[in-house]
Amino acid sequence: MTPVELSRTVLHAVRRAVDAGELSVAVPTRAVVAPPGPGGCGDYATSIALQLARPAGQTPFRVAEVLRPYLVGTDGITDVVLTGPGFLNISLDRAASAAGVVGEILRRGDRYGYADRPDRRVVQLHCPHDLRAVVVAEASARLLRSQGALVRVSAEGFEDAWTSVLGVTVDAVGVAPAELPVNVRPVPAHGSADPMSLGRDAGRWALLHPAAHDRPRGGDQYLVQRESNPLFRVRYAHARARATARNAADLGFYAAPGPVAERDLLAALADHPRVLAAAADHRAPDRLARHLVAVADAALPFLPTVLPRGGEKPSAAHRARLALAEAVGAVLAGGLALLGIDAPEHL
Repeated sequence: MTPVELSRTVLHAVRRAVDAGELSVAVPTRAVVAPPGPGGCGDYATSIALQLARPAGQTPFRVAEVLRPYLVGTDGITDVVLTGPGFLNISLDRAASAAGVVGEILRRGDRYGYADRPDRRVVQLHCPHDLRAVVVAEASARLLRSQGALVRVSAEGFEDAWTSVLGVTVDAVGVAPAELPVNVRPVPAHGSADPMSLGRDAGRWALLHPAAHDRPRGGDQYLVQRESNPLFRVRYAHARARATARNAADLGFYAAPGPVAERDLLAALADHPRVLAAAADHRAPDRLARHLVAVADAALPFLPTVLPRGGEKPSAAHRARLALAEAVGAVLAGGLALLGIDAPEHL
Protein backbone atom coordinates (compact mmCIF):
# COMPACT_ATOMS: atom_id res chain seq x y z
CA MET A 1 0.00 0.00 0.00
CA THR A 2 1.41 3.36 -1.05
CA PRO A 3 0.96 6.54 1.02
CA VAL A 4 -1.57 7.78 -1.53
CA GLU A 5 -3.56 4.55 -1.23
CA LEU A 6 -3.32 4.69 2.56
CA SER A 7 -4.64 8.26 2.52
CA ARG A 8 -7.62 7.08 0.49
CA THR A 9 -8.13 4.19 2.90
CA VAL A 10 -8.26 6.60 5.85
CA LEU A 11 -10.82 8.77 4.04
CA HIS A 12 -12.85 5.66 3.25
CA ALA A 13 -12.82 4.77 6.97
CA VAL A 14 -14.15 8.25 7.78
CA ARG A 15 -16.87 7.89 5.17
CA ARG A 16 -17.91 4.49 6.57
CA ALA A 17 -18.07 5.91 10.10
CA VAL A 18 -20.23 8.81 8.86
CA ASP A 19 -22.54 6.45 6.94
CA ALA A 20 -22.89 4.30 10.08
CA GLY A 21 -23.93 7.36 12.10
CA GLU A 22 -20.90 7.18 14.43
CA LEU A 23 -19.53 10.52 13.22
CA SER A 24 -21.39 13.60 12.07
CA VAL A 25 -18.84 15.47 9.95
CA ALA A 26 -18.16 16.41 6.34
CA VAL A 27 -15.71 13.92 4.89
CA PRO A 28 -12.49 15.85 4.11
CA THR A 29 -10.91 15.75 0.69
CA ARG A 30 -7.48 14.80 1.98
CA ALA A 31 -6.02 12.77 4.83
CA VAL A 32 -2.36 13.44 5.57
CA VAL A 33 -0.28 10.35 6.35
CA ALA A 34 3.39 10.61 7.30
CA PRO A 35 6.06 8.64 9.15
CA PRO A 36 5.26 8.54 12.89
CA GLY A 37 6.68 11.32 15.03
CA PRO A 38 8.22 11.00 18.51
CA GLY A 39 6.19 8.60 20.62
CA GLY A 40 4.55 7.06 17.56
CA CYS A 41 4.89 3.57 16.14
CA GLY A 42 4.17 1.57 13.01
CA ASP A 43 4.86 2.64 9.44
CA TYR A 44 2.63 5.71 9.11
CA ALA A 45 0.57 7.99 11.32
CA THR A 46 -2.35 10.28 10.58
CA SER A 47 -3.82 13.17 12.56
CA ILE A 48 -7.23 12.91 10.89
CA ALA A 49 -8.93 12.44 14.30
CA LEU A 50 -7.52 15.76 15.53
CA GLN A 51 -8.78 17.40 12.33
CA LEU A 52 -12.31 16.04 12.75
CA ALA A 53 -12.69 16.40 16.54
CA ARG A 54 -14.13 19.92 16.66
CA PRO A 55 -16.71 19.52 13.86
CA ALA A 56 -17.65 16.12 15.32
CA GLY A 57 -18.13 17.61 18.80
CA GLN A 58 -15.96 14.87 20.33
CA THR A 59 -12.43 14.56 21.67
CA PRO A 60 -9.72 13.59 19.17
CA PHE A 61 -9.07 10.36 21.06
CA ARG A 62 -12.74 9.39 20.84
CA VAL A 63 -12.79 10.09 17.10
CA ALA A 64 -9.68 7.92 16.73
CA GLU A 65 -11.40 5.12 18.67
CA VAL A 66 -14.34 5.32 16.26
CA LEU A 67 -12.11 5.16 13.18
CA ARG A 68 -9.78 2.38 14.37
CA PRO A 69 -12.17 -0.57 13.71
CA TYR A 70 -12.74 0.66 10.16
CA LEU A 71 -8.98 0.54 9.49
CA VAL A 72 -8.01 -2.67 11.29
CA GLY A 73 -8.33 -5.63 8.98
CA THR A 74 -8.27 -3.58 5.79
CA ASP A 75 -6.17 -5.30 3.15
CA GLY A 76 -2.55 -4.24 3.62
CA ILE A 77 -3.02 -2.99 7.23
CA THR A 78 -1.91 -5.29 10.04
CA ASP A 79 -2.44 -3.07 13.10
CA VAL A 80 -3.59 0.39 14.23
CA VAL A 81 -2.40 1.87 17.53
CA LEU A 82 -3.70 5.06 19.16
CA THR A 83 -1.11 7.37 20.71
CA GLY A 84 -1.01 10.88 22.15
CA PRO A 85 -4.17 12.98 21.91
CA GLY A 86 -5.56 10.87 19.05
CA PHE A 87 -2.95 9.91 16.46
CA LEU A 88 -3.69 6.75 14.48
CA ASN A 89 -0.44 4.79 14.01
CA ILE A 90 -0.77 2.32 11.16
CA SER A 91 1.35 -0.79 10.55
CA LEU A 92 1.36 -2.22 7.04
CA ASP A 93 1.89 -5.66 5.61
CA ARG A 94 5.52 -5.18 4.61
CA ALA A 95 5.56 -7.57 1.66
CA ALA A 96 2.37 -6.13 0.17
CA SER A 97 3.48 -2.58 0.99
CA ALA A 98 6.87 -3.00 -0.70
CA ALA A 99 5.34 -4.42 -3.86
CA GLY A 100 2.67 -1.71 -3.85
CA VAL A 101 5.11 1.19 -3.51
CA VAL A 102 7.52 -0.14 -6.12
CA GLY A 103 4.71 -1.05 -8.50
CA GLU A 104 3.20 2.42 -8.18
CA ILE A 105 6.57 4.05 -8.93
CA LEU A 106 7.15 1.85 -11.98
CA ARG A 107 3.65 2.66 -13.22
CA ARG A 108 4.02 6.43 -12.75
CA GLY A 109 7.69 6.66 -13.70
CA ASP A 110 9.33 10.03 -13.11
CA ARG A 111 5.87 11.52 -12.42
CA TYR A 112 5.48 9.48 -9.23
CA GLY A 113 4.21 11.81 -6.53
CA TYR A 114 2.45 14.16 -8.97
CA ALA A 115 -1.16 15.14 -8.39
CA ASP A 116 -3.68 13.07 -10.35
CA ARG A 117 -5.44 16.16 -11.67
CA PRO A 118 -5.21 19.97 -11.58
CA ASP A 119 -6.66 21.69 -8.54
CA ARG A 120 -8.14 25.17 -8.28
CA ARG A 121 -5.08 26.95 -6.94
CA VAL A 122 -3.69 29.90 -8.88
CA VAL A 123 -0.32 31.03 -7.53
CA GLN A 124 1.69 34.09 -8.55
CA LEU A 125 5.30 33.89 -7.41
CA HIS A 126 7.31 37.09 -7.44
CA CYS A 127 11.01 37.55 -6.70
CA PRO A 128 13.49 40.41 -6.58
CA HIS A 129 16.40 41.02 -8.92
CA ASP A 130 18.54 38.25 -7.46
CA LEU A 131 19.73 35.11 -9.20
CA ARG A 132 19.07 32.77 -6.28
CA ALA A 133 15.57 34.13 -5.78
CA VAL A 134 14.76 33.55 -9.46
CA VAL A 135 16.10 29.97 -9.40
CA VAL A 136 14.21 29.13 -6.18
CA ALA A 137 11.00 30.69 -7.53
CA GLU A 138 11.25 28.78 -10.79
CA ALA A 139 11.91 25.46 -9.03
CA SER A 140 9.03 26.20 -6.64
CA ALA A 141 6.79 26.77 -9.65
CA ARG A 142 7.74 23.36 -11.05
CA LEU A 143 6.86 21.77 -7.71
CA LEU A 144 3.54 23.60 -7.44
CA ARG A 145 2.61 22.56 -10.98
CA SER A 146 3.43 18.95 -10.15
CA GLN A 147 0.82 19.21 -7.39
CA GLY A 148 -1.85 20.56 -9.69
CA ALA A 149 -1.52 24.33 -9.22
CA LEU A 150 -1.55 26.94 -11.98
CA VAL A 151 1.54 29.09 -11.47
CA ARG A 152 3.11 32.22 -12.92
CA VAL A 153 6.55 33.56 -11.99
CA SER A 154 7.58 37.19 -12.26
CA ALA A 155 10.89 38.84 -11.46
CA GLU A 156 12.29 42.32 -11.25
CA GLY A 157 15.06 43.12 -13.72
CA PHE A 158 15.41 39.57 -15.12
CA GLU A 159 18.69 39.09 -16.99
CA ASP A 160 19.04 37.09 -20.22
CA ALA A 161 22.38 35.72 -19.01
CA TRP A 162 20.56 33.73 -16.33
CA THR A 163 18.63 31.88 -19.03
CA SER A 164 21.68 31.07 -21.11
CA VAL A 165 23.83 29.82 -18.23
CA LEU A 166 21.46 28.37 -15.62
CA GLY A 167 18.42 27.77 -17.78
CA VAL A 168 16.02 29.87 -15.72
CA THR A 169 12.93 31.48 -17.20
CA VAL A 170 10.15 33.68 -15.86
CA ASP A 171 6.74 34.45 -17.27
CA ALA A 172 6.73 38.22 -16.89
CA VAL A 173 8.41 41.21 -15.35
CA GLY A 174 6.32 42.82 -12.67
CA VAL A 175 3.32 41.39 -10.81
CA ALA A 176 -0.04 40.67 -12.40
CA PRO A 177 -2.38 43.15 -10.70
CA ALA A 178 -5.29 40.67 -10.47
CA GLU A 179 -3.29 38.21 -8.39
CA LEU A 180 -1.93 38.48 -4.87
CA PRO A 181 1.78 37.65 -5.28
CA VAL A 182 3.73 35.31 -3.05
CA ASN A 183 7.18 36.81 -2.54
CA VAL A 184 10.15 34.45 -2.80
CA ARG A 185 13.15 35.95 -1.02
CA PRO A 186 15.83 33.43 0.00
CA VAL A 187 19.13 34.66 1.44
CA PRO A 188 21.11 35.92 -1.58
CA ALA A 189 24.26 34.18 -2.71
CA HIS A 190 26.31 37.36 -2.26
CA GLY A 191 29.81 36.64 -0.96
CA SER A 192 29.83 33.12 -2.41
CA ALA A 193 31.60 32.05 -5.57
CA ASP A 194 29.59 32.95 -8.66
CA PRO A 195 27.21 29.98 -9.20
CA MET A 196 27.02 30.83 -12.88
CA SER A 197 30.65 29.79 -13.19
CA LEU A 198 29.71 26.24 -12.12
CA GLY A 199 27.50 25.57 -15.13
CA ARG A 200 23.79 24.81 -15.20
CA ASP A 201 23.48 21.67 -13.06
CA ALA A 202 26.03 22.39 -10.34
CA GLY A 203 25.04 26.06 -10.25
CA ARG A 204 21.37 25.29 -9.75
CA TRP A 205 22.16 22.69 -7.07
CA ALA A 206 24.40 25.16 -5.23
CA LEU A 207 21.47 27.60 -5.05
CA LEU A 208 18.67 25.11 -4.35
CA HIS A 209 20.21 22.60 -1.92
CA PRO A 210 20.64 25.01 1.05
CA ALA A 211 17.51 26.06 2.93
CA ALA A 212 16.17 29.50 2.03
CA HIS A 213 17.50 31.01 5.27
CA ASP A 214 21.03 29.62 4.68
CA ARG A 215 23.61 31.30 2.47
CA PRO A 216 24.89 29.07 -0.37
CA ARG A 217 28.44 27.84 0.00
CA GLY A 218 31.04 28.89 -2.53
CA GLY A 219 33.76 26.94 -4.30
CA ASP A 220 33.76 24.13 -6.84
CA GLN A 221 32.69 21.42 -4.37
CA TYR A 222 29.64 20.60 -6.51
CA LEU A 223 31.84 19.79 -9.51
CA VAL A 224 34.06 17.12 -7.93
CA GLN A 225 33.07 13.49 -8.42
CA ARG A 226 33.50 12.13 -4.93
CA GLU A 227 31.31 11.10 -2.00
CA SER A 228 31.61 14.48 -0.30
CA ASN A 229 29.56 16.02 -3.13
CA PRO A 230 25.82 15.35 -2.54
CA LEU A 231 24.94 16.20 -6.14
CA PHE A 232 27.42 13.60 -7.36
CA ARG A 233 25.94 10.97 -5.03
CA VAL A 234 22.42 11.63 -6.34
CA ARG A 235 23.43 11.53 -10.00
CA TYR A 236 25.74 8.56 -9.48
CA ALA A 237 22.97 6.57 -7.78
CA HIS A 238 20.69 7.37 -10.71
CA ALA A 239 23.30 6.28 -13.25
CA ARG A 240 23.98 3.06 -11.29
CA ALA A 241 20.26 2.28 -11.18
CA ARG A 242 19.94 2.77 -14.94
CA ALA A 243 23.05 0.66 -15.57
CA THR A 244 21.65 -2.13 -13.40
CA ALA A 245 18.52 -2.26 -15.57
CA ARG A 246 20.59 -2.39 -18.76
CA ASN A 247 22.82 -5.14 -17.39
CA ALA A 248 19.80 -7.16 -16.24
CA ALA A 249 18.33 -6.92 -19.75
CA ASP A 250 21.62 -8.27 -21.12
CA LEU A 251 21.27 -11.21 -18.72
CA GLY A 252 17.73 -11.83 -19.92
CA PHE A 253 15.64 -10.96 -16.89
CA TYR A 254 13.37 -8.08 -16.02
CA ALA A 255 11.83 -6.39 -13.02
CA ALA A 256 8.88 -7.75 -11.06
CA PRO A 257 7.86 -6.01 -7.80
CA GLY A 258 8.00 -8.27 -4.78
CA PRO A 259 9.19 -8.51 -1.17
CA VAL A 260 12.54 -6.86 -0.46
CA ALA A 261 14.43 -6.28 2.79
CA GLU A 262 15.61 -2.70 2.17
CA ARG A 263 13.28 -1.04 4.66
CA ASP A 264 15.04 2.36 4.83
CA LEU A 265 15.17 2.67 1.06
CA LEU A 266 11.52 1.69 0.69
CA ALA A 267 10.53 4.22 3.35
CA ALA A 268 12.42 6.97 1.52
CA LEU A 269 10.74 6.11 -1.79
CA ALA A 270 7.30 5.89 -0.18
CA ASP A 271 7.84 9.32 1.38
CA HIS A 272 8.49 10.96 -1.99
CA PRO A 273 4.88 12.14 -2.64
CA ARG A 274 4.69 13.74 0.81
CA VAL A 275 8.03 15.50 0.26
CA LEU A 276 6.88 16.87 -3.11
CA ALA A 277 3.65 18.19 -1.59
CA ALA A 278 5.46 19.79 1.37
CA ALA A 279 8.16 21.31 -0.84
CA ALA A 280 5.47 22.79 -3.07
CA ASP A 281 3.33 24.12 -0.20
CA HIS A 282 6.31 25.79 1.49
CA ARG A 283 8.03 26.83 -1.77
CA ALA A 284 11.10 24.98 -0.50
CA PRO A 285 12.91 23.06 -3.25
CA ASP A 286 15.70 22.45 -0.71
CA ARG A 287 13.41 19.87 0.92
CA LEU A 288 13.30 17.91 -2.32
CA ALA A 289 17.07 18.24 -2.81
CA ARG A 290 17.80 16.84 0.65
CA HIS A 291 15.26 14.06 0.11
CA LEU A 292 17.03 13.02 -3.11
CA VAL A 293 20.29 12.81 -1.17
CA ALA A 294 18.58 10.57 1.41
CA VAL A 295 17.25 8.29 -1.35
CA ALA A 296 20.65 8.10 -3.00
CA ASP A 297 22.46 7.37 0.26
CA ALA A 298 20.01 4.55 1.02
CA ALA A 299 20.29 3.17 -2.51
CA LEU A 300 24.05 3.16 -3.07
CA PRO A 301 24.85 0.23 -0.71
CA PHE A 302 21.90 -1.72 -2.15
CA LEU A 303 22.52 -1.36 -5.91
CA PRO A 304 25.57 -3.70 -6.06
CA THR A 305 23.37 -6.53 -4.69
CA VAL A 306 20.80 -6.48 -7.50
CA LEU A 307 22.44 -8.61 -10.21
CA PRO A 308 23.27 -12.32 -9.92
CA ARG A 309 26.92 -13.13 -9.22
CA GLY A 310 29.06 -15.79 -10.84
CA GLY A 311 26.98 -18.77 -11.94
CA GLU A 312 23.93 -17.66 -9.96
CA LYS A 313 20.70 -17.75 -11.96
CA PRO A 314 18.22 -14.87 -11.83
CA SER A 315 15.46 -15.57 -9.31
CA ALA A 316 12.29 -13.90 -8.06
CA ALA A 317 14.44 -12.12 -5.45
CA HIS A 318 16.65 -10.67 -8.19
CA ARG A 319 13.59 -9.49 -10.12
CA ALA A 320 12.18 -7.82 -7.00
CA ARG A 321 15.51 -6.08 -6.27
CA LEU A 322 15.71 -4.99 -9.92
CA ALA A 323 12.23 -3.47 -9.63
CA LEU A 324 13.38 -1.57 -6.55
CA ALA A 325 16.48 -0.34 -8.42
CA GLU A 326 14.34 0.87 -11.31
CA ALA A 327 12.09 2.67 -8.81
CA VAL A 328 15.16 4.42 -7.40
CA GLY A 329 16.12 5.58 -10.89
CA ALA A 330 12.62 6.92 -11.57
CA VAL A 331 12.40 8.87 -8.30
CA LEU A 332 15.86 10.41 -8.68
CA ALA A 333 15.26 11.33 -12.33
CA GLY A 334 11.88 12.88 -11.55
CA GLY A 335 13.21 14.79 -8.57
CA LEU A 336 16.19 16.19 -10.45
CA ALA A 337 13.93 17.23 -13.33
CA LEU A 338 11.78 19.25 -10.93
CA LEU A 339 14.95 21.02 -9.79
CA GLY A 340 15.87 21.69 -13.42
CA ILE A 341 18.93 19.43 -13.24
CA ASP A 342 19.87 16.70 -15.73
CA ALA A 343 19.97 13.05 -14.64
CA PRO A 344 22.59 11.41 -16.90
CA GLU A 345 22.25 7.75 -17.85
CA HIS A 346 26.03 7.37 -17.72
CA LEU A 347 28.37 9.01 -15.23
